[in-house]
Parts: sequence; C-alpha cells; structure tokens
Amino acid sequence: MKTYHNILVTEANKITTITINRPDKLNALNELTLAELKDAIQLVYTNENVSAVIVTGSGEKAFVAGADIPEIAKLNGSNAEAATKFGQDIFFLIENCPKPIIAAVNGYALGGGCELALACHMRVAAENAIFGQPEITLGIIPGYGGTQRLTQLVGKGKAMELMLTADSINATEAFRLGLVNHVVSKELLIEKCTEILNKIASKPSLAVGKIITCINHNFDKAANGYQTESTLFAACTETADFKEGTTAFLEKRKPVFVGK
Repeated sequence: MKTYHNILVTEANKITTITINRPDKLNALNELTLAELKDAIQLVYTNENVSAVIVTGSGEKAFVAGADIPEIAKLNGSNAEAATKFGQDIFFLIENCPKPIIAAVNGYALGGGCELALACHMRVAAENAIFGQPEITLGIIPGYGGTQRLTQLVGKGKAMELMLTADSINATEAFRLGLVNHVVSKELLIEKCTEILNKIASKPSLAVGKIITCINHNFDKAANGYQTESTLFAACTETADFKEGTTAFLEKRKPVFVGK
C-alpha cells in the first residue's frame, strides 16, 4: 500500500479504509491532506481489487473537525476560489465514484468535515458524532459543496437554519433529518459500515456503479436523470451479470455475479 503523511490507507476483503490521520489537529483538512485524499480516491477508481471504501478519522474525538483554519486565514479574493474548486473537485471524485463510499463518522464532523461526509454515498454515525457547518462564524460560507449537499439531504429550511445559525446537531438529530443512514455505538461503527458494504459487494458491481450515477444525476441540473436511467438500464442488459441474474432467478438459485 502507498504511504502518505496525513492519511492512512488499509485494504481488507476488497474494502479500502481511508483514515484522516491528524488527531492532534482534530483531523482538519489542510491542502496536503486533501491532495493525499484525492490520490487515494483516484487509486480506488482503478484498483480492481477494491470494491468499496470507508472514510473515517483517527483518534477519539473527531471524524474531521473542519478545514485547516491557519490556511483558511491566508485566503483572499485572488486565491480563495481556486482553493474551493480544489476541494470541490476532490469531493466530486468521491460522490461520483462507481464504488460505494461510506463515511464512518466517529466524532466531530464540522465544516469541511461535514462536507466530506456529505460527499460520501452513505453516512454511518457513532453515537458521539456531531455535525455542523459553522463557517459563517468565520465570516465565510461552506466552500466544498456544503450549501448544495446539505440542502439535498435535509431540505431547504433546515439547511438554511443550520448554516445561518452555525448550530450543530448530534447523531440522533442527524438520523431524524436523514443526514445519516444509521447510528451505532462507536465500537460497532466500522463493523456496521463493513456489513453494509459486504451486502452491496454481493450485488453486480456494474449495476451498483450505474445506480450511483443515476441517483447523482437527480441533483445535476445539466443532466436528465430519467434519460440516464433509461440509457444505463439498457447498458445493463448487455452484461454477463444481467444474464446470470435473470437465469438464476428462473432456475431458482442464488446468482454468482462476476462484474462483467
């Protein structure tokens, strides 16, 4: 496995776990951390031995407690837009990955950390998780997609309230709002994520990727999600897994998918 400075990457049973590893900084996302995260995600795209990803944070307190404030403080009108685009592009890589990515939120997920969790396909929260977009307290707004993805998940009114007040919410409230899929004890967090990903791994991987694309197109103003669905449905019928799935159903047996 490749070695990084600010993230840890491990692989087991076709699941890659990416751990943001700056516990002394509550895993804040500085430029180097983002660059390493980008590299790790790009490798997931091309690694045939990886079927899914868990993203989490190191230490006992934080998933990712935000962006790196000393770096943020240096931004100005000439470089700030490029900085947000850099982060947005990485989070688009996560969002559009054809392999499922789950955020295992093990503590504070604030600012850029909340945005990282939002970019993942699903979120499982430990009972101590805290979510929020408090950027307004710094005189700025979310810059890595938070204004868009938080609104998609919790609705316009609640997103307005959370971002305009800088209030944070606990895991129970996040589950109630639909921000997270499950809330579990911290001890069972990775186990729950693994359980979900193993269930998905038993399904045809090409269809998994196409479902991710179709759902994302629902939120893409430049895309016609219904047309995407129709086109990718047709593409599925040309796969070996489609033939296996339908044949297995008719033969009343469990299908064996091969990802082709």
